[in-house]
Amino acid sequence: MKKSSIILISVIAVVALLFLWGTSGYNSLVTLREDVNSQWANVESQYQRRSDLIPNLVQTVKGYATHESSTLEGVVAARAKATQVTIDPKNLTPEKLQEYQAAQGQVSAALGKLMMITENYPDLKANQNFLELQAQLEGTENRISVERNRFNDVAKSYDITIQHFPRSIIASLFGFDKKPYFEAEKGTEKAPAVKF
Repeated sequence: MKKSSIILISVIAVVALLFLWGTSGYNSLVTLREDVNSQWANVESQYQRRSDLIPNLVQTVKGYATHESSTLEGVVAARAKATQVTIDPKNLTPEKLQEYQAAQGQVSAALGKLMMITENYPDLKANQNFLELQAQLEGTENRISVERNRFNDVAKSYDITIQHFPRSIIASLFGFDKKPYFEAEKGTEKAPAVKF
């Protein structure tokens, strides 16, 4: 065999290996990115579940707490605002995630005020519909927490992978950007004061 043929075959082999490596790396990054997108959909699904339960809870409380309309209106307004804030998982930036988180935090605060109304209405506290809705909301809040933690886990895995060499080369060539994490809201680092 001629020397030029050996060099040509070697170059073709190296190019083929680089192509296979690049294809494999790209495909694994796509899989990880879609895992992040899928997990984001799970987070949104749990927030939607909470949003769907709120009208039922408000109607139940309305029957008992007719003069607590400002609190009820606050819950409805927070829910409406939260349902308007959406994020495309392909364009998940820290700023947009923070805006989404703030809107959902307003819903949580409004629900907290709504739950405090029950102290003034003993009949409401014993009402089976209210108790069932309250249990559903508590379960939903737990599910939201679990899905947010799972989202952070898959985002972390994705972020680590796109930063490791040599996949960082593929990530930068094809625009694989870091994904933000859910973080604790401001003020949650302090325990609430309990007064009797």
